[in-house]
Amino acid sequence: MSFSIGIVGLPNVGKSTLFKALTKKSVLIANYPFATIDPNVGIVEVPDQRLKKLAEISKSEKIIPTTIEFFDIAGLVKGAHSGEGLGNKFLANIREVDAIVEVVRAFADPDVQHVHGTVDPKNDIEVIGLELIMADLKTIEKKYKEVESSARGGDQQAVKVKVLLDKINTALGQGQWANTVIEAEDEKVLIKDLHLLTMKPVLYAYNVDENGDRGSCSVDREVDCVEVSAKIEAELVELPESEAREMMQSLGMNESGLDKLIVASYKLLDLITFLTSGPKETRAWTIKRGTKAPQAASVIHTDFEKGFVRAEIIKYDDFVNNNGEAGAKEKGLMRVEGKEYIVQDGDVIYFRVSV
Repeated sequence: MSFSIGIVGLPNVGKSTLFKALTKKSVLIANYPFATIDPNVGIVEVPDQRLKKLAEISKSEKIIPTTIEFFDIAGLVKGAHSGEGLGNKFLANIREVDAIVEVVRAFADPDVQHVHGTVDPKNDIEVIGLELIMADLKTIEKKYKEVESSARGGDQQAVKVKVLLDKINTALGQGQWANTVIEAEDEKVLIKDLHLLTMKPVLYAYNVDENGDRGSCSVDREVDCVEVSAKIEAELVELPESEAREMMQSLGMNESGLDKLIVASYKLLDLITFLTSGPKETRAWTIKRGTKAPQAASVIHTDFEKGFVRAEIIKYDDFVNNNGEAGAKEKGLMRVEGKEYIVQDGDVIYFRVSV
């Protein structure tokens, strides 16, 4: 299961530099607005130390991690919702991703101009937030016209949608995001076709100074936030692994910016990983938290859900501590679960299916 993260922000906040650091992919980086016109896409491996250990025990021929897609979306500016800059195109790109990473400039550099003339993280967040809210207000207004007459005619589906539109419109008018008032799954289904920008989960990535001044991850709304120096990360990816580790140690870094973003992204989208391991390969698979065994099996192959018989499950720690499947089974640590089992993070699973 793949998921996509759109990297957004004002011009010159370090989006493309961070994208290059994350994906090790060359993109145009320049000190002027709109250096990135079309969204660059990079597929990045999700780091998971468990895979190496499982592969050693199973003597796997190869290791296959799960992946995440990052989209580098060109800089938004004030007035984007009404077409300023390349606003309409950029907003359309944001609608296509599962979640938003907003890069917020928290570094001082007189050689890199700020689009508003001064570094002010809180103001930058408010500008981007307002553009997304205004874009959604236009979407709501258009949809409202479509359902209003049907609702007056007694169409119960239209009545339900109209109630939700009223609720969202009120929230947006007060500066709140739609996802703060639409939480029930049945409500989300009713407005899914609108692709509202403010329904997407958001993670703020504060691009901080490289000198250790980590700025402040504080915003008005309750959101997830990480701090990262895009400049340092860009330097790290150019170094051999051993030199990169030495540089990280000298800077007091326990993990890379990529690792921090991946962990935060998993939390943001409520994703978990289950594992498969054998002589041929050890592999990580990503699913939504709360996924039942048959649906998890379908991530491996769509036919597995229909033919699901049972899942044989060993917890990761039990697999490792008992030197693999045979040792875990001998100690009674393999469980057999049916269709109602909810897969947990770190489950090592063998699916039995009928063909």
